[in-house]
Amino acid sequence: MEPVFYASLVRVLVVIPTYNEADNIERMLSRVREILPDAEVLVVDDGSPDGTADLVEKAAVTLGGVSLLRRAGKSGLGSAYRAGFAWGLERGYEAFVEMDADFSHDPAALPALLEPLEGGHEVSIGSRYIPGGAIPNWSWHRHLLSWGANRYASVVLGLGVADSTAGFRAYAASILRRLDVAQVRAEGYGFQIEMTYRSKQAGASIVEVPIRFVDREVGQSKMSMAIVVEALGLVAYWGLGRLVAPVRRLLGARTAGVPGRAGLRASPTERQGGRGA
Repeated sequence: MEPVFYASLVRVLVVIPTYNEADNIERMLSRVREILPDAEVLVVDDGSPDGTADLVEKAAVTLGGVSLLRRAGKSGLGSAYRAGFAWGLERGYEAFVEMDADFSHDPAALPALLEPLEGGHEVSIGSRYIPGGAIPNWSWHRHLLSWGANRYASVVLGLGVADSTAGFRAYAASILRRLDVAQVRAEGYGFQIEMTYRSKQAGASIVEVPIRFVDREVGQSKMSMAIVVEALGLVAYWGLGRLVAPVRRLLGARTAGVPGRAGLRASPTERQGGRGA
């Protein structure tokens, strides 16, 4: 068993979305509770027909520190995290972890992922694309597609983040409250990019921690071309908004105070206090 070395985060909630993860969920819950015995786990299950939720309830009795949020049907990754964050914020958790149930995210990396939050950062991203990060057994074209998508998002949105699509990350409760997570609409990779973008817009301190990402050994991947297309399209949309916003602000300032004019209509970003895409 690896040593547990996080200490100052009093209330940590690990949020794990599931859909048909019966082959993995019991082992994953056991491992997370072993690595972070003082943290709690919330499984958000989207009506898995394979009995995932029932296995979570069984594990909760044995392991303790495990809760289940049952949902009627498959509503998407972003929706699951929004529900999980809202559940945890209502109950006063101070830090939130996103991770997959299929062991592509190694639970042994959890203490290192949480450590930056203890140092005052609000977002900690488990990154495959900084020194020390790795993706073993990926084909060169899959690696190129993933790296290229991240580079594209970083440049277009000015993120300064190497792995904005990463799904293994930790948030301080403070940034989730400032963002109003209910307003985040994207799913899949797009959700991770939007959360990164909104966090940066809100002034969060973002740090990347190297991780080793591995493909699932059992179960079926939820990745699809629709998820990739959604993410690329949203980045273009947000990037265009980022370019247009200064022009709108300038025109609004010039028309302010002109008799009979109330100024131009505020952009979505301005209406959301600078936090939106």
